[in-house]
Amino acid sequence: MDGSRFDATYFATGCGLPYERNAHWLGFFGGIADRIVREINPRTALDAGCAMGFLVEALRERGVEAYGVDISEYAISQVHPSVKPYCRLGSITEPFERRYDLIICIEVLEHMPAAEGEQAIANFAAHTDDVLFSSTPHDFTEATHDNVQPVEHWAERFALHGLFHDLDFDASFITPWAMRFRRDGSLRPHRLVRAYERVLARTREENRQLRDALQRARRGTPE
Repeated sequence: MDGSRFDATYFATGCGLPYERNAHWLGFFGGIADRIVREINPRTALDAGCAMGFLVEALRERGVEAYGVDISEYAISQVHPSVKPYCRLGSITEPFERRYDLIICIEVLEHMPAAEGEQAIANFAAHTDDVLFSSTPHDFTEATHDNVQPVEHWAERFALHGLFHDLDFDASFITPWAMRFRRDGSLRPHRLVRAYERVLARTREENRQLRDALQRARRGTPE
């Protein structure tokens, strides 16, 4: 992936709101860091595609030994001095220096060619047993989105490397489509099947109740 695409213009215009050090982004990543510490409590973490290091900064403020890597020279140049020693320029397809309790990858792989996305997932799996992951399944209009995929695509690709979607973990504090992938002895095939069937049954029942409520509303009949 060509890191030069992610220059000052991209960060000013390509992220919805200008991506810069401001209350919105610091608050957003601070909230994510709070949930990570409270619900996962990793000792070490890597933000794969850390951009300007906001999440690394927030995690370190909360006692996590956090690091970051990003392919954008511009983004790395904007990292706050307090975390500059912990954020470096590099590709997430290249082997990391160590293993981590948790790797976080937020809205990165959709920017990468499919083959490089596969390399990144393999790299994550070689360096952790726990990944928090988000990649938009529907934003096809952003010019740098080369690999937009549905969530089941990513679930399959991570599973091929022994990391399975933890259906009991709600990662929607990142994005509505975010997922946690884990390599855990408790996530054996029979338990995974049970978990998927449980979620499927609940979703079907919710849809049935919503359809029934909508039909009653259209008929003007009470509950």
